[in-house]
Amino acid sequence: MKTENGTPKGSPTEREVKRKTENNTWTIIKKEFARFFGDRQLLFTTVIMPGLMIYIIYTLMGSGMSKMATQGADDLVAVRVENLPTCVAPLWENLPATAILQQPVSQEDINNLENKDLNEVLVRFPEGFDSLVVQYKSESGEMAPNVEIYYNSANNASSRVYHLLEGSLSNYEDQLSNRFDINRADDEEVRFDLANQDEVLGSILSKLIPMLILMLLFSGVMAIAPSAIAGEKERGTIATLLVTPMRRNELALGKVVSLSGIALLSGISSFIGIVLSLPKMIQADTAGVELGLNYTSADYAVLLITILATVLIMAAMVSILSALAKDVKNAGTMIVPFMLVVMFCGLTPMFQSGTPQGLTSYLIPFYNSIQVMTSVFAHEMRWMPVIVMLVSNVAYTGIAIWILTRLFNSEKVMFSR
Repeated sequence: MKTENGTPKGSPTEREVKRKTENNTWTIIKKEFARFFGDRQLLFTTVIMPGLMIYIIYTLMGSGMSKMATQGADDLVAVRVENLPTCVAPLWENLPATAILQQPVSQEDINNLENKDLNEVLVRFPEGFDSLVVQYKSESGEMAPNVEIYYNSANNASSRVYHLLEGSLSNYEDQLSNRFDINRADDEEVRFDLANQDEVLGSILSKLIPMLILMLLFSGVMAIAPSAIAGEKERGTIATLLVTPMRRNELALGKVVSLSGIALLSGISSFIGIVLSLPKMIQADTAGVELGLNYTSADYAVLLITILATVLIMAAMVSILSALAKDVKNAGTMIVPFMLVVMFCGLTPMFQSGTPQGLTSYLIPFYNSIQVMTSVFAHEMRWMPVIVMLVSNVAYTGIAIWILTRLFNSEKVMFSR
């Protein structure tokens, strides 16, 4: 007998089948979420610790670099000069962090500086330096007047003052034979470097942040995917799931979606840590960074979409490798080559100028995500590459779920020990 809509009596309708499929997939997702959020240690190490550690490490790095750059900047370093020429004296009157002392320089002073018993910079000019410079001609074949500057590069202050002295003398030497100027600023409003702050900071961030985001997303997937599939094979609990009336594609979809959601939390945590630590890394206050970078809501939306699409395909690929592995240890070994490929994709912005103009490059998984994130940070985002990246990654994720379904259907793969 049939019902009014032609469906055999007693058989499930299409809506019931769809609802049952959704319930089965949601059951797997809830199961994985319960396992993850029920383990406080795993929750802390996967979601909270990445962002926290990034913020602490990057903040300490920024503070350390700032301290190294400014260490002793307000302390005067004595510069002992022998035979200070009248032509050089005006150049060194206003050098920062220096105190010029016109005193003889002995070999004992040099030895003390070498042994770090003397915290000074020692300079020797030859006698009659002014006249020697005027009389010197390069075509004569004679040695040019030599200025000796002794310093200790192990001392930051000594090294910094040396570069100030050496730079001023080099500029003076260039002026002696000056025949033309380069980029002389007759008007203070004239700029020869046409890059603005947005472009400069964006160029730096576009080479570093996408790689960090990709690696942090991968570490989040690595923390949970092997134990979710290979771990269940090792514990024997996967057999319980496989004997239920649940379809294998529902099981595969539930695994990928739940793992992607958890990995996304890890990625968001890491991203927040990066954003909060950026002011320290680029030596600017938070307000200045926000005004300088000038990212729009569309940029942040594209970035989040890219992260989500990347996590989906990443979780699907790691799930396949985890399903092929015999146990968690074997899964970790099998994932290493895949990790190297992901790392290589993350390094590509450092070796290229700008982002690819053609759309073909945005069909390559992981590489396309890196290029889209690079374009966002560099203020070069275009919508068509974003669409191609999103569609291709979703398609690859669907193919990976189909492969994972086939693996779940294979008793040889699922019950291999």
